[in-house]
Amino acid sequence: MTTKQRYDGVIAWFSEHMPVAESELQYTDPYQLLVAVILSAQCTDKRVNMTTPALFEVFPTPYEMAKATPEEIYPYIKSISYPNNKAKNLAGMARMLVEEFGGVIPSDLEQMQRLPGVGRKTANVMGAVLWNKEVMPVDTHVFRVSNRIGLTINSKTPLQTELTLSKNIPSHLLPLAHHWLILHGRYVCIARSPKCDECGISTWCRKYAADQKKKA
Repeated sequence: MTTKQRYDGVIAWFSEHMPVAESELQYTDPYQLLVAVILSAQCTDKRVNMTTPALFEVFPTPYEMAKATPEEIYPYIKSISYPNNKAKNLAGMARMLVEEFGGVIPSDLEQMQRLPGVGRKTANVMGAVLWNKEVMPVDTHVFRVSNRIGLTINSKTPLQTELTLSKNIPSHLLPLAHHWLILHGRYVCIARSPKCDECGISTWCRKYAADQKKKA
């Protein structure tokens, strides 16, 4: 199977079976989404969604959060992974957002990455979800699934994965494909015991083909 055949098959299947795919993070505005994405690093969306309502009740806009110290933010996010570091980043992010951007999240992804706690992946998520920018955020699910099924081969870093996917997936589909791969990795192609029998794209999966060959 050629790389093009694999991509064409995977894209066609998802286009038919998952025409709508969206972030599972709960938010009502760009500020809330940014906070949720920062909190979601190495943490489940489910846990973030359980945590943010109380946080947003106390800090409903960046202006309230900008006045807070990391110590004041910490109690609301202590059940999240790396709460000390994330509390520090949220406080710094809100201050810079208010002082330098008038409380408005910049749509320029390079500018956004100046905010504490915002790296390339977080900025790309914001761009894809809020503005439908033609970018491919790579989280642990996207990284794992892409390597496993053969969309990337021996990709060592999220950036390598991002560049390979961006080269092979039509640019207008990138924001949607990001959610396809995340949701597939979260519910079907899970880390330890992928549900290959339930998988709609096993026909194009490199690992599935290798496993079948071993059984033969």
